[in-house]
Amino acid sequence: MQTNGLRIAKAVLACLAALMTAAHAASGCLSPSAWTSLEQQTPGAISAAKVMDEMAKRDVVLLGEYHDDADHHRWQLQVLSDLYLLRPDMVIGFEMFPRRVQPALDRWVAGELTVKQFLEQSDWSKVWNTSPELYLPLFQFARLNRIPMIALNVENALNKAVREKGWDAVPDSQREGLGKPAAPSDDYRNFLLEIYRMHLAAHGKAQDKVRASDPGFRRFVESQTTWDRAMAEALAQRARPAQAGAAPLVVGIIGAGHVRFGRGVAHQLRDLGIRNVGALLAVEHDADCKEIRNGLASAVFTLPPQAQEKQAPPRLGVRLDDSGDAVRIVDVSAGSLAEQTGLKADDRLLEVGGAPVKAAAQVAQAVRSQPAGTWLPIRIRRGAEALDIVVKFPVNP
Repeated sequence: MQTNGLRIAKAVLACLAALMTAAHAASGCLSPSAWTSLEQQTPGAISAAKVMDEMAKRDVVLLGEYHDDADHHRWQLQVLSDLYLLRPDMVIGFEMFPRRVQPALDRWVAGELTVKQFLEQSDWSKVWNTSPELYLPLFQFARLNRIPMIALNVENALNKAVREKGWDAVPDSQREGLGKPAAPSDDYRNFLLEIYRMHLAAHGKAQDKVRASDPGFRRFVESQTTWDRAMAEALAQRARPAQAGAAPLVVGIIGAGHVRFGRGVAHQLRDLGIRNVGALLAVEHDADCKEIRNGLASAVFTLPPQAQEKQAPPRLGVRLDDSGDAVRIVDVSAGSLAEQTGLKADDRLLEVGGAPVKAAAQVAQAVRSQPAGTWLPIRIRRGAEALDIVVKFPVNP
C-alpha cells in the first residue's frame, strides 16, 4: 500500500516527466542520425542493429524515398548494405522501371553494359524524369554484389488509360497481366482526394467542390491503386519461394507516398497474401513530431542536418511525354516553377535555352544544369499560338 509521501513523490515525478516531454517536443522529438521504432506501443529510440535484425526477418522491406533528395538515396544505400550482410540472398525492386526493360536490368547486373548503355537500354530519360546520378550508387551496389534488380512498374499508358476510362473499361490485353487492385482504405481515399484536388488546381480547374463520389476522382483512385498493385505483384512474385527453396529478401525502392501508413503497396501485398512486410522511411531532423506516430512505418531514420542549406537540383515541376511528334507537357505540379511561370498541360515545347527541343531528356538536362538565380527562355506552342516564356530560377532553391 502506498503512503501519502510516496504518492506525492510519484505525482511530482510524473509532472517533471510531462514537463520534460513537452520541452523535448518543443525542441524536436528526433535525434539526428538515429532510428525511431514505430512498432512499439510508444514510439521510441531503437538501435540500427535492432532495426536491421527485425527487417531481415521480413519477406518484403519497403524503403520509401523522396525521388529527388540525394540524402534519401544515401540512406537507402546504407540500409541495403546492412541488410545484405544479414540476408545476402536478396533482390531489389525499383519503381523507376517498367517491366518491359527487365532485360536491360538483367544485363546490367551481369556486367554486360556500361552506365551509358544501361541508361539508354532502360529508357531512363523517358521512364523516369529524375537525374540518374541520384540512383547510380544503388544500381552499382546491385551490380557489384550481383543482386538481381527487378522492374516494378508498368507503362504510364496503362495508368493514363485507367485514369481516363476506369479499370473496367481497359481491355485485358492492355493491363500487362495485372489483377484488379484491392479496394483502398478510407484513409488512403481521403489522402488521394487531397492529391486529386491539387492536380485540378495545377490545371487551373475548380477543385473546392470535388467530392469522393465524382467519377473523375474514382478513376484517379483506380489509377493510383493500379500503380500500387503493379509494384506489389512484382514484389510478391519474388517473395514467394521457388519450389522447395527459401525465398530471398525482397527490397522495394519506391516513393514514400506508396509506403506511408501501409496504405499503398503494403495494402496490396496483404491482399496478395504477403503479410510479413517491413517499411522504413527517412525523415528530416526537424520533422513535425505529430507526424511521427505508430503506423507511419516500421521505423524511421532521422537525417542529420546539413552544415549548409541543401541545394536541390533545379526542377521545373512538369511531367513530359515525347512519344508523339513533339515534347508535350502532361501535367504541371502545384506550386512549381512551371506553374508560377504559366506553363500548362498540353503545351508543346519548341525551344529551351534557344535550342530546338527534340526529346524530354534534353529538357530535363537543360533544367538540371541551370544555375540558381538565372533565367531560362522557353518557346512553346499552345494551340495554334507560339509563346515565349522565361523561367526564373530562384537564388535559393
